[in-house]
Amino acid sequence: MAPNDRQPGVSSSGMADSTISTELSDRIFTITLDRPDRLNAFTPAMQRELCDAFDRVDADSNVRAVVITGRGRGFCAGADLGGGAETFAGDATGSGTRPPHRDEGGLVTLRIYSCTKPVIGAINGPAVGVGATMTLPMDMRLASDTARFGFVFTRRGIVLEACSSWFLPRVVGISTALEWTMAGRVFDANEALDRGLVRSVHAPDDLLPAAYELAREIATQTSAVSVAMTRQMLWRMLGADHPMQAHRIDSAAIANLGRSADAREGVMSFLEKRPAEFTDRVPEDIPPPWPFWDEPSFEV
Repeated sequence: MAPNDRQPGVSSSGMADSTISTELSDRIFTITLDRPDRLNAFTPAMQRELCDAFDRVDADSNVRAVVITGRGRGFCAGADLGGGAETFAGDATGSGTRPPHRDEGGLVTLRIYSCTKPVIGAINGPAVGVGATMTLPMDMRLASDTARFGFVFTRRGIVLEACSSWFLPRVVGISTALEWTMAGRVFDANEALDRGLVRSVHAPDDLLPAAYELAREIATQTSAVSVAMTRQMLWRMLGADHPMQAHRIDSAAIANLGRSADAREGVMSFLEKRPAEFTDRVPEDIPPPWPFWDEPSFEV
């Protein structure tokens, strides 16, 4: 089935998704933002369905990689502004038993950040506001030459969201992050490539094949457990205070993984000059230390 043929996803609650569609093929899970009549503008329902989709990804050992794209001519045009002037008005402090407001874009990026599978963004068109910030915790981003990016929050009287004040400087550096977010201008895919936001730029028809080629390389030639551990080690060490923190995790992980079936297979396949056949699964076979971090709570 072609990636742009509609295949409604089913959430863990058994309800059909309404703002995204999903498909699992060849161990690659495709998530397609699916509101093409609104350039896939972001809504609370999309937040819930994206988080649910990543719950399914982490629970399914048959999934080895995730590709995220948009249907139609846009990736995501940002928050749906159908609420007019009150679009961004919310209960900032909470009242009574009602909890304080949590940024919905942040819920999505935190969920992607905690994923155990590699996540590849195939940015097929405009990615503005949360449409840009939701891509930042993805491990690699590929873009169509028709893609446009914009961290436009200062031009809407608000601030950057989706945890992007943490992610964006780590992806492109502080000076570029400041320029893009303070000016709030929209820029093209070539600038995104030059500044390191995207890995590569492709003709529209070549974008998804390139994303799938990269996903397939990971899915077919690597250990799922090694990839899961590596992904979290690299992301979480970005905030470490000292390399000793990495040394502690490296030492324990090497010791435990070194006794695994995948480690034995990795060595023997190399010595026997044949493709490896890794059998360990995620999440079932991830060894200690996992998780090797303390998950902070949301407090205001």
